[in-house]
Amino acid sequence: MTLQHIPKIKHTDSNNFFLLCGPCAIEGEDMAFRIAERVLNITNTLKIPLIFKGSFKKANRSRIDSFTGIGDEKALEILKKVSEKFDVPTVTDIHEVSDAAFAAQYVDVLQIPAFLVRQTDLVVAAAKTGKVVNLKKGQFMSPEAMKHAVQKVKDAGNEKAWITDRGTMFGYQDMIVDFRGIPTMRHYAPTVLDVTHSLQQPNQSAGVTGGRPDMIETIARAGIVNNVDGLFIETHFDPANAKSDGANMLHLDNLEPLLTNLVAIRKTINTF
Repeated sequence: MTLQHIPKIKHTDSNNFFLLCGPCAIEGEDMAFRIAERVLNITNTLKIPLIFKGSFKKANRSRIDSFTGIGDEKALEILKKVSEKFDVPTVTDIHEVSDAAFAAQYVDVLQIPAFLVRQTDLVVAAAKTGKVVNLKKGQFMSPEAMKHAVQKVKDAGNEKAWITDRGTMFGYQDMIVDFRGIPTMRHYAPTVLDVTHSLQQPNQSAGVTGGRPDMIETIARAGIVNNVDGLFIETHFDPANAKSDGANMLHLDNLEPLLTNLVAIRKTINTF
């Protein structure tokens, strides 16, 4: 699996980490374009390979009245427009077997949510589309267990799989990133660190997930030092009013200084 499998991806010869970045959920065309343009300008300057991220729907919600999306086809059409307008690949998560072939018509990478990564039919359906499959490690799974998820993709005839670590649940309302898992999972597939979801504080009593965005740079730096292949960062120009995961998203204004620091660390690591 190499980045060259992904259409429209840039800067693959920069020896940088790659980046999955965008809002948690697609809330509308204007917001998606605004975020995509800013992220793309930053990553082009820093020569970071970018896949623009946006969920076309949010199926894993604590409360039934939580925002789930603006409409499946409408959101996917927006992701397609982002790809065409900015010449950038896109990724979205899927939740049902029927989502796989449907979403594959619009995006370049299909993501399996952490809660669903053991759902064999879902993983196989994603693999059979021929798209790159990003497998999020379940909060309840060991790094070693992820080799079986990767093998499901391969057994379905698709060699294009990644693993994304998004933290492990060690308590009722907090998660921890065990950096020992990164070299383990890199034996099975390229490995991404989901910085922002690793800082979630889920299952709050109000049914709204909390988070620790003040720790984003700390976790991201540690990931780069430990040789992750890619980073996953959700960002928004107004996290406080985002319709999903605002409590742990990075403010868009903070993305450039963060990535600038991370690229500098990566260059230092590459000299050894």
